[in-house]
Amino acid sequence: MSHSVPNRNWSYPTAIKFGVGRIAELAEHCAAAGVKKPLFVTDKALAALPITADAVAVLQKAGLGAAVFSEVDPNPNETNMADGIAVYLAGGHDGVICFGGGSALDLGKMIALMAHQRADLSVWDLEDIDDWYTRADADKIAPIIAVPTTAGTGSEVGRAGVLTNSLTHKKKIIFHPKLLPVVVICDPALTVGMPRFITAGTGMDALAHCLEAYCSPFYHPMSQGIALEGMRLVFENLPKVYANPNDLDARAHMMSAAAMGAVAFQKGLGAIHSLSHPVGAVYGTHHGTTNAVVMPMVLEMNRPAIEDRIVKAAAYLGFEGGFAGFHDQIMELRTLLNIPETLSAMGVQFGDLDMLTEMALEDPSCGGNPIAMTRENTRALFDACM
Repeated sequence: MSHSVPNRNWSYPTAIKFGVGRIAELAEHCAAAGVKKPLFVTDKALAALPITADAVAVLQKAGLGAAVFSEVDPNPNETNMADGIAVYLAGGHDGVICFGGGSALDLGKMIALMAHQRADLSVWDLEDIDDWYTRADADKIAPIIAVPTTAGTGSEVGRAGVLTNSLTHKKKIIFHPKLLPVVVICDPALTVGMPRFITAGTGMDALAHCLEAYCSPFYHPMSQGIALEGMRLVFENLPKVYANPNDLDARAHMMSAAAMGAVAFQKGLGAIHSLSHPVGAVYGTHHGTTNAVVMPMVLEMNRPAIEDRIVKAAAYLGFEGGFAGFHDQIMELRTLLNIPETLSAMGVQFGDLDMLTEMALEDPSCGGNPIAMTRENTRALFDACM
């Protein structure tokens, strides 16, 4: 019997405890995961905020200590990781609570992954290539509990972390199945205090994940459906939370959309991410905001391959005008959220475009773009984004 549906490997995320106020359950979930002395990993800005003090107080009250590591850069690197591992080992910790946006979630995962691996194994040996992850001793990876405080990256439901090499300025995706957190607490109240530009940038990151997954050519119907509904949640709720940060219902929908985007992108990402990864690594720009800047230009480039699919999405989302109407809605959303119009406005220099083009072509997201990325069309795309 002949058939054309390909063999694919699918895996869906972890237990998610979703709802306002559920951070109060943090200690119970540590206990369920067998974690008695967690290291609480967050970023510098969050470390000083009341939501963090409240979360640490929940641990302390339950006798789980109050050890916090917050030396995390916006684009975390192997130096941050080494510092975190030193604190983890010195404190005799047995699990990691990742609390924050993508940076803190990713770095916390890297600490849990690498703290007890053999000395000659480098984190770069575990890049998301073929079955490199099998080089790690899975039994030595500490349990991870993830608590997102932004609604964007979706790293809380992912099996990877992004780490920037501080020497080459290249972002690498480090993968292991056991990087999937054992439990996730999605408490929308934690996102209320986000600065408005972070609300905007992280929300557009969730949209980029859903949009690229939806457009990617690979076979994954479950992700396809999740991506479509995730886009609807972003278009309907991101303007609401930007206008009113205290709208908890809209915050909850954005938190769902963020997790959905990361589940969906098992189906693949594309040129939005392969452009924004090198820009973020070289210039230190905010990842989600960079995605938002290049999104309309990538949509235009991919139009010949995705027009029919986008027309269907536009109909579902209630946008008139098919592909053009969908494109207009993205432009309107960008304007509403005060997203910079071009990469030049973010500080990207024309003289770096050849280098950025090479880096984009090396990025693993490249392979999921609906139109094959070449040196020529990628460079032309960067020009269009300037």
